Amino acid sequence: MPLKLAIVGRPNVGKSTLFNRLAGRKLALVDDQPGVTRDRRFAHGRLGDLDLELIDTAGFEDVTDESLEARMRAQTELAIDEADVSLLVFDAREGLTPLDRIFAEILRKRNKPVLVAANKSEGKAGDHGAAEANVLGLGEPIQISGEHGEGMAELYAALIAIAPEELQGEHAELDDDKPIKIAIVGRPNAGKSTLINRLIGEQRLLTGPEAGITRDSISVDWDWGGRKVRLVDTAGLRKKAKVNEKLEKLSTGDTIRSITFAEVVLLIMDATHPFETQDLQIADLAEREGRCVVFVLAKWDLVEDQAATLKGFVEHAERMLPNCAAPPWSPCRARPARVSTS
Repeated sequence: MPLKLAIVGRPNVGKSTLFNRLAGRKLALVDDQPGVTRDRRFAHGRLGDLDLELIDTAGFEDVTDESLEARMRAQTELAIDEADVSLLVFDAREGLTPLDRIFAEILRKRNKPVLVAANKSEGKAGDHGAAEANVLGLGEPIQISGEHGEGMAELYAALIAIAPEELQGEHAELDDDKPIKIAIVGRPNAGKSTLINRLIGEQRLLTGPEAGITRDSISVDWDWGGRKVRLVDTAGLRKKAKVNEKLEKLSTGDTIRSITFAEVVLLIMDATHPFETQDLQIADLAEREGRCVVFVLAKWDLVEDQAATLKGFVEHAERMLPNCAAPPWSPCRARPARVSTS
């Protein structure tokens, strides 16, 4: 039985965008104009291994007359009543508004589980607005970006924590048999697909000298010593300013989504010129999502003075990415894996 989740909030805070992301399809119309959604919309969705029955709702208006806005509000209240959990979405960049506070008060009186999502929290612009939501008394706000797929792992953890016991039981039973999800990420032509082919021992993925062969994320199941592993090959991530084509933008979003749902992220870097700006940004994204980050230096056979080069890489990683370094007592502290895929 799926968890029934009502996505609620005032107009134009990104409810339908989040609905589409959780549903995995563009079902609800999305536009900057407030009030696009009027009726309740239902869809099946999935977050990690958690099945969801999603309810998209109209933007909440504080009116109780016979107007269209009042009838839309009634539809929203019906959604709240029939849902297992309500997700109150607000715009973190704008901060809390009086309408957000009114809506929070209504939800508090419903005596049902409520989560608060600070949407549009990509970057640092939404940090202050997200912090304001603590005054609502509905728990710690979850910083997300429905448009960019950020914060989905935190939303998943919050939903699992308050899901009915039977759903938590199913989750626990499946844990032992679930594969470890490993996302293989990096810049274009760094050797991601080649590494996966070498690990599994077959030419499962297309490879070649051309950059950008991989366009969407491809999952490959692998049995390593009796342990199930799911390797996810992803499209190469370029600097945002260089991403112009619509297809590449979709591929970039797919890669970021793969990072969000992975447990381990292998950051593949060309050993001849590693730790470029884009590598650092990818590592920072994976670390902020709470993922285990492993630095992999591909094409290691092309490096001449390997000992001196490795020492320089370790020092550079510790200096540029101190938040990703292992504890001082760790035997693998800031040591990249070295592979030759040729």
